[in-house]
Amino acid sequence: MSETSQLVGHARENFGKGAARKLRAAGQTPAVVYGHGTDPIHVAVDTHPLSLIIRQANALIELDIAGKKQLVLVKDVQKDPVRQIIEHIDLIVIKKGETVEVEVRVHVTGESFSGTNALQELNTLHLSAPAASIPDSVEVSVEGLEEGAQILAGAIELPKGATLLGDPEQLVVNIVVPRGNAEEDEAAAETAAE
Repeated sequence: MSETSQLVGHARENFGKGAARKLRAAGQTPAVVYGHGTDPIHVAVDTHPLSLIIRQANALIELDIAGKKQLVLVKDVQKDPVRQIIEHIDLIVIKKGETVEVEVRVHVTGESFSGTNALQELNTLHLSAPAASIPDSVEVSVEGLEEGAQILAGAIELPKGATLLGDPEQLVVNIVVPRGNAEEDEAAAETAAE
């Protein structure tokens, strides 16, 4: 489950590219906090702790703006495509007890039957989950599965309180025999028959 990180936001008075450049040069990142029918709040947050927080998917942050704390979720991160510097971040206000829509990483565990490969067809699942307990990932075990076995999104056991929003018939993992192995086996069988 996601841990709540702490971050301090400083109200911004100046806007535009020039003001944003000055903030970034001072080690801060411009951010906008919105949601629940409130007016957007423009803040600046320290870049270094922010960059550590956003490494985690669906990061929950307790944002302190002038002593008033709000629980927010990282909605969008805009980075410079070349230098990978965070240019701007959108944060959405959430309330404890509400559910949010998130993309959660699929983590495949175990070993499929000898001679087969587990092909992961889907890297994330679209879920609705409680805001205070967003799962970091969803585990899918392929232990001992044989060729032809398929794991569909609807068959995956989800964490408590989470529900699948995507297509339950969507293929997540497919167990296959690599083509080279089958051809090599046939060639070996033909050679042995001669």
